[in-house]
Amino acid sequence: MALLQDWQELAYNQETDKKELQKFWQDYFLIEKGIYEQLLDDPDTEVTGTVKELAEKYETDIMSMTGFLDGINDSLKEKNPIEDMTEDTMVSLAFDKEKLYRNMVDAKADWLYGLPQWETLLDEDRRKELYREGKRAGTIVKEKKIGRNDPCPCGSGKKYKYCCGR
Repeated sequence: MALLQDWQELAYNQETDKKELQKFWQDYFLIEKGIYEQLLDDPDTEVTGTVKELAEKYETDIMSMTGFLDGINDSLKEKNPIEDMTEDTMVSLAFDKEKLYRNMVDAKADWLYGLPQWETLLDEDRRKELYREGKRAGTIVKEKKIGRNDPCPCGSGKKYKYCCGR
């Protein structure tokens, strides 16, 4: 069975006790934060290896590393094959700084986009701009509803109810 499927069953199990699940996520977020701190300290060095090697490098278990790889995958320069990943799959952690920051904001992960390493990687104005973009990405904008007596949007000049609203 692929590692990602095992991770999802562990992390999103509905039958797990709520307190246990909360403790699981608290522990995972600390591990995730630690890995990101190390990655952001030297962002221009591409980290590669098997899932098992990266888990050992960052002193964590394979399931936590799988969760980390799942989380960072959309921010990578080249996505990893996480769907069918095993312990021996070669992966890369070469990430796009701006994409990563924006995705952290979109995920509401303030413990990650608030890391002090970002201050040296992106200037304050750029971080604010990316923050706004990340927030906007999660905002749903509903279009104004056309009233039956409004002019038809097709440009015919008729009321909507007599034109396209039929």
